[in-house]
Amino acid sequence: MIHAASWRRFYRGAYSDAFLDGDVETDRRAVWAQRLAAAGDGSVTIMAYVGAETAGFVHVVFDHDERWGALVDNLHVVRDHQRRGIGASLIARAAQAVLDHGTGVSMYLWVLEQNVAAQAFYTAQGGRSVERAMVDPPGGVPARLTGAPAALRYVWPDVCDHFGS
Repeated sequence: MIHAASWRRFYRGAYSDAFLDGDVETDRRAVWAQRLAAAGDGSVTIMAYVGAETAGFVHVVFDHDERWGALVDNLHVVRDHQRRGIGASLIARAAQAVLDHGTGVSMYLWVLEQNVAAQAFYTAQGGRSVERAMVDPPGGVPARLTGAPAALRYVWPDVCDHFGS
């Protein structure tokens, strides 16, 4: 599962090893079962493929926040396909989906403060960090966190400015 593998790689130190090495896949499967059951209900998941192989995905929740707009809830690219433009294509497709299906033109996401590579990527895509907040524990279970990790909110106030229209 791409989502669990990405968390295991990039969330170590923020999320507990016991959770990442154990229940993370079960947790993510439950989240995705719920999302897919509600498909078309104000959100979209966009997949990227290389040939027949899934290379990544982005999940967008339209009109999630009155101030910040659509939430890019997940953007993950399979490790072997990173640095090939797939992430940039996915975020551009997310922006287009916001324009096509949302009521606004802005989008945002949260990225772990420790994930400096993702921050550099989002900055290169025109996002800017505007806020720092403590991470909510996955599934609401505090033991799944290590310490008190923080996340940064990255925003695109007008996706047309960065991704065209």
